[in-house]
Amino acid sequence: MSANSSYAAAGVDTAAGDLAVELMKASVAATHGPNVLGGVGGFAGLFDLSFAKAYERPLLATSTDGVGTKIAIAQALDKHDTIGQDLVGMVVDDIVVVGAKPLFMTDYIACGKVVPERIASIVTGIAKACAETGTALVGGETAEHPGLMGVNDYDVAGAAVGVVEADRLLGAERVRDGDAVIAISSSGLHSNGFSLVRHILANAGLHYGDTAADLGTTWGEALLEPTRLYSGPLVELLADERLGSSIHSLSHVTGGGIAANLARVMPVGSWVEVDRSTWSPAAVFRSLSALAGSTLESSEGTWNLGIGFFAVVEADAAADVIAALERLGLPSWQAGTVTIGARDLDGFEQGAKGVDGGAVRLVGGYSS
Repeated sequence: MSANSSYAAAGVDTAAGDLAVELMKASVAATHGPNVLGGVGGFAGLFDLSFAKAYERPLLATSTDGVGTKIAIAQALDKHDTIGQDLVGMVVDDIVVVGAKPLFMTDYIACGKVVPERIASIVTGIAKACAETGTALVGGETAEHPGLMGVNDYDVAGAAVGVVEADRLLGAERVRDGDAVIAISSSGLHSNGFSLVRHILANAGLHYGDTAADLGTTWGEALLEPTRLYSGPLVELLADERLGSSIHSLSHVTGGGIAANLARVMPVGSWVEVDRSTWSPAAVFRSLSALAGSTLESSEGTWNLGIGFFAVVEADAAADVIAALERLGLPSWQAGTVTIGARDLDGFEQGAKGVDGGAVRLVGGYSS
């Protein structure tokens, strides 16, 4: 018995892995510009950093993440072409928060059995989203774990690297009293809070193939709406000579919800009240809340409720930044104003995830 057939008898099919690479190769190669060396299939991805010599003090930014239990819905529907965009959104859009331009990304897929078409569908989705954000997909790994994972189970993760000039680094230290807090619309649930989503549907006796009357589609299709990608437009905006310097901090609204993620990019001693009346959460959030018999307010620490990103900008530039974001395909609006000064902070979220940041709370009622 050959080594390969012995491995196959143990449940690992290396030939299937090779076929998966062939199926995805063209999509991955399409993300490669002149900075990528070596092509597809090397032990390590290579990226030429010679251009960074033009920087005074280049800083590398890195981020890693996964998609979470949203994958369970993709697996249930046997639909895998949108999960890749979710992964890129979760990883690459964290990099632009510090003002960095994404450079390259790698992915990792663990599965119970390599089904070449499934793996290729996932990676093709990753590659397309990388291309949209200007990020090279320079490498990855697919690991088959028979006996540890079911034959139809998989999980995905990724890591990315970007670069920013040190004196253009964004963050809480740039935020000033009176800055405008601009909310940037999400495309739906993105990739957070799906354990709650699945719990709600299970308790209601609903299946992903069931029609969601209020949403005009099935529950599964609505829930798999891919994460909106922000880094491409935001990198373009940050490079704008007139408006780029007016942006002081950015926040990606992911796990932890609205207030906690905004508080992370505000300085200690600052506070903001985010006005709920400035937007109306999308139908998917309202339908899920109604199913659960709960309020939208009760899920503000779990779901983004329609805000995928925040930009904290100079007050005088707020209208122009909103107009620019709209032109770049990111619907936006002012949701609050930063104040730096003492006040009673009862009911505010203060910092998050180990960051001693500012204080944020949501006030008022949502627009209908």
